[in-house]
Amino acid sequence: MSAYLLNTWEFLQEIWLNNLSIQVVTICLVVCLLLQWVYYLGIYTRIFRYARKVRKGKVAFNNNYPPVSVIICARNESINLEQYLPTVLEQDYPDYEVIVVNDRSFDDTEDLLRLMSYKYPHLKTTFIPERAKFIDSKKMAVTLGIKSASHDVLIFTDADCYPRSKDWLQLMVRNFTDNTQMVLGYGAYCYQKGFLNLLIRFDTLTIGMQYLNLALGKRAYMGVGRNMGYRQQFFYQTAGFSKHLNLQSGDDDLFVNENSKKGNTRIEIDAQSVTLSTPKESFTQWCMQKARHLSTSNYYRFGNKCFIGIELLSRLGFYVSLLATACVYYPFGLLLATVVFLLRNIAQVSVINATAKQLGEKKFYFGVTLLDILLPLINLFLHIKRRFTSKSTYKWK
Repeated sequence: MSAYLLNTWEFLQEIWLNNLSIQVVTICLVVCLLLQWVYYLGIYTRIFRYARKVRKGKVAFNNNYPPVSVIICARNESINLEQYLPTVLEQDYPDYEVIVVNDRSFDDTEDLLRLMSYKYPHLKTTFIPERAKFIDSKKMAVTLGIKSASHDVLIFTDADCYPRSKDWLQLMVRNFTDNTQMVLGYGAYCYQKGFLNLLIRFDTLTIGMQYLNLALGKRAYMGVGRNMGYRQQFFYQTAGFSKHLNLQSGDDDLFVNENSKKGNTRIEIDAQSVTLSTPKESFTQWCMQKARHLSTSNYYRFGNKCFIGIELLSRLGFYVSLLATACVYYPFGLLLATVVFLLRNIAQVSVINATAKQLGEKKFYFGVTLLDILLPLINLFLHIKRRFTSKSTYKWK
């Protein structure tokens, strides 16, 4: 048996030394595997180390409960507001107001808000005039809500979102210590049956895994408007959205990308701090939403784009070189490719599911590899489509 293994090893060495293509494939596979390990076992595990510090009381929080303004922008969201707004208005928090900005709605939003204000005196409303026109009405609505706020600490969510618990506001606000200007939370999508829902939830979790872990490395590059916060004074000091008023998106991710500095941004990862939204019901609707988000990624800081790009390229390179290894080394390559695949897959699935558990998401067991390959291909398609089609007019609602 040992003689057979020795002969096999010598045979493989001879093939490798005398075949340049095999050398290139092997080196690519090893480099891509190592890069993927750096991301999954190094960068993406920061969240667990941080959670451990929180449990041990090694993270300082603000327990003084400062007054807060919650800002929600709504365009034709009367059904969602009726269902979800009470969950925001009934938070277990001593002093806060909720400001709903009616962005030119032509449904029953105005009437609903008027009725709800009788029951909830801390509900305030304002509106954008019906004939007002802006490149991005969402930025104008957010700005109007900020100007209407009575308090310095601002928390943002969407009209189609609801917090997982009544402690949501407490958990987000506790991160506003003296040096904190921004707090990034996690916005999940509700579980439903079907492959589209699986795709959306996996995409949302992996994006959250990226920006939350990178923020812990003091290099925050984005947040989601479904669950984030910053100080009113900070918004004014940084000139708000003035740097990207020409864009039809970016009220959340570009604001964070431009203004997050070392030490001024914190994250909240308690499962009870998560907000939930109803996902899109069709693949086309989801692609339109995703294309709007991707339209701002070109404006990210160079280092952030490198971080995302290296992960994406190493992932695609891993699968391509894995397939090439299985072919050029056949039949030994098939066994080698299987072993290498398992080395990466076990690390990936373990980290993804541990992150899902931390954030109160359902775990992913089947189809991870398919989703892992499919998502970057969808992103690439949407990028190419955007470049070769006429300028899109994305609407925030």
